[in-house]
Amino acid sequence: MSAQSASDLDRLLARRRELMSRDTATASFQSRLRELREWQAARLARTYADLHENPRYAQAVDFFLSDLYGPHDFAAREREMMRAWRFLRRSLPEAPLHALGRALELDVLTAELDHAMVAALPSGAWTESSYAQAYRRVGRRPDRERQIELAIRSGEDLDRAVRHPWIGVVLKTAHAPAHAAGFGVLQDFIERGYRAFKAMGGAREFLAVIRERETALMEALFSGARK
Repeated sequence: MSAQSASDLDRLLARRRELMSRDTATASFQSRLRELREWQAARLARTYADLHENPRYAQAVDFFLSDLYGPHDFAAREREMMRAWRFLRRSLPEAPLHALGRALELDVLTAELDHAMVAALPSGAWTESSYAQAYRRVGRRPDRERQIELAIRSGEDLDRAVRHPWIGVVLKTAHAPAHAAGFGVLQDFIERGYRAFKAMGGAREFLAVIRERETALMEALFSGARK
């Protein structure tokens, strides 16, 4: 999503509202959706456990697992985006603003794919086999590729942001006003990302590992290598 386009934001939020207005917004469906997201989050934690053990990457792994690929519902962040967009365009530097926009697009796309997965999965406990079969049944390979690309590009935006010390000053200055204005969820997301990438001291290797592993997993699932 272009950080400059309010129409893009409107379309994303309309997609999210469409998801929540369907019959899939029932309690039983939402319960299965939470189970799916928790299962996927556990997979991510296993996949990147080695990076998390490295002090250089630990904060960045936590950020990706909680704020980008996490099992949480980011509806509050989206509501704030809808209210705050004009303010944010004027007050935030370009790099973190782009990261926020991409995170929103990633959340909406992930929600759409997760809803499709729940509809395709049989009842009962998750298994590697049932997950892989549902993944292939849903298909949507371009969306899966876009999902990976959005996560990487969000990280690249944050990596650019931390190269400019003045952005840290801007974020610190904006903290109290943003919370007072009711935009604390958005502000905290940006600050967590900024701190995580600043602590890493360069994200190229980290993002390359994420791209490699997520792409390899996607290829394995589509090919049937993972039963």
